Amino acid sequence: MKLPRALSLRHGSLRKRLLLGTLAWMALAMAVAGWGLRGLFQEHVNQQLRGELVRQLDQLSASVNLDAAQRVEVLPMAGDARLNAPLSGLYWQVDLLPEQGPAQLGVLRSRSLWDQVLPLPRDTAFPGTTRSGHAVLQLRDSQNHQLVAVSRPLQLPEAEAPLLRLTVAADQALVAEPVQRFTTMLLAALGTLALGLVVAVAVQLQLALQPLDLLRQRLATVRTGEATQLDGQFPGELQPLINEFNHVLAANADIVQRARTQAGNLAHAVHTPLSILGNAAAQDDTPLARLVQEQVATAQRQVDHHLARARAAAAIRATGLRTPVQGPMQALLRTMQRLHAARSVQFVQVGEAAPGLAFRGEAQDLFEMLGNLLDNAGKWARSQVQLGVQRDGDLLCFTVDDDGPGIPPAERQRIFERGERLDEQRPGAGLGLDIVRELAQTYGGSVQADSAPLGGLRMRLCLPEATRPASH
Repeated sequence: MKLPRALSLRHGSLRKRLLLGTLAWMALAMAVAGWGLRGLFQEHVNQQLRGELVRQLDQLSASVNLDAAQRVEVLPMAGDARLNAPLSGLYWQVDLLPEQGPAQLGVLRSRSLWDQVLPLPRDTAFPGTTRSGHAVLQLRDSQNHQLVAVSRPLQLPEAEAPLLRLTVAADQALVAEPVQRFTTMLLAALGTLALGLVVAVAVQLQLALQPLDLLRQRLATVRTGEATQLDGQFPGELQPLINEFNHVLAANADIVQRARTQAGNLAHAVHTPLSILGNAAAQDDTPLARLVQEQVATAQRQVDHHLARARAAAAIRATGLRTPVQGPMQALLRTMQRLHAARSVQFVQVGEAAPGLAFRGEAQDLFEMLGNLLDNAGKWARSQVQLGVQRDGDLLCFTVDDDGPGIPPAERQRIFERGERLDEQRPGAGLGLDIVRELAQTYGGSVQADSAPLGGLRMRLCLPEATRPASH
C-alpha cells in the first residue's frame, strides 16, 4: 500500500525533509521577490515615461502661438527626434475646442503621426486634470497599439484666441520593452542566486547532519562488539542523548555481568555438594551407591544444561557480542583429535573460514554447541570427521560430517530428544544434542540432521552472524 505523501515525508529521510522544506520556502521567496521587483520596475518605467511626456507637453505648450493671420501655429522646438519620424511611437497633437460644436481634432500634429489622428474625445468639455495641470489618458491608435497620453487645455493670451487641447502620447511598447529586458535579467539573477542558495543549503545540511553519520558509525561499532560505549566529539544538542545512551549501555552490561556472576555462583554452589555425593557414592558398590552416582551425574548435567541456557539468554540481550569462528573451530578440532586418538579418527576442517566471520554470541556457547556435535560425530565415525562453515544470508551455517553408518531419515529427529540414545553400546547420556538444539534455538538458530557426503551423518548448525564492522 502506498503511503500518503505527508506520512511518507514524516517518516522519510531527515535530510530530504529539511532540503524540501528549505527549497519550498526559497522558491516562494524568490517568486514573491521577482514579482515585487518586476512590479516596482514597471511602475518606475511608467512614471518615467509619464514624466517625459509631461516635459514634452510643456515644450509643446511653450511653442504654440498665433501667427499674423490669427491662425494657430507651433514654433520649431528642440524636442525628441522621434517626433519627426513617421509612426515612431511618440506623438503630439493640437486640437481646437470651439465654444460651440465638436472639437476639431488634429489641427496641428507631429510628423510622427503621419496621416493619423489621436482618437481623443470630440466633445469640447475637457476631462478633469491633475494637480500638475494635465490629464493622463489611455488611447489606441489606428493600428490598435496601446498608447499612454498626457493632455491639457491651453488658452493663448491673445484676444479671441481659441481654446486649445494639447496632447502628447507614446506607445506602451516603450514601457514593455525595458520591462521585458529587466524581467529576463531578473530571472537570470534570481536563478543564479537560487542555484547558489541550493548549493549552500546542501553544504549546510551535510555539515549539520555529519554528527548523525558519526553517531551511526559509533552505534555500529557498539553493535558489532568493537566498542562498549559511544565515543567521539558531538555537538551540544546531541551530547545529552549520547550520555543517556552510554548510561543505558553501562547498565545493560552491568545486568548481564551480574547474571553471569549469579549463574557461576549457583553452578559452584550446586557443583560442590553434588561432587561430594558422587565421591561418597563411588566408595561403595551397593545398588544404592550406584543409584546415587547415576542421579548425581544426571543432576550435574541438568544444572550445566540450564545454566548454559540462562547464560545464552543473557548473552543475546547483551549488545555487541562477537565471537570470530576460525579460532574456536581450530581449537575444537585439536581437542577432539586428542580425545578420540585411541580410535585414530581424523578431525579436519573443510576450507578456510572467510575473514571476518563471527558468531553473534558467547564464545563459550559456540564451544559447547560445536564441541557436542564434533564429539558425537567422533563416536560414530570410522576414520574421519569434517568441519566446515559458510555464510547463508545473515546466518553462519556449520556442517559436521562423519563417515560412520549414518541414521535412517525416520530416526534423525529422535536424536535431538532428551535422553534418547539410538545405540546403548555407545558412550553418552543422550543430552548433548538436546543441549545443542536448545542453545541454538535460544540464539534464534537451528540444528538439523541430514546425509553426509562421506556416507555418514551430517549435522548442520545455523547461528546468527555478527554484523561485519563498518569501514570508516
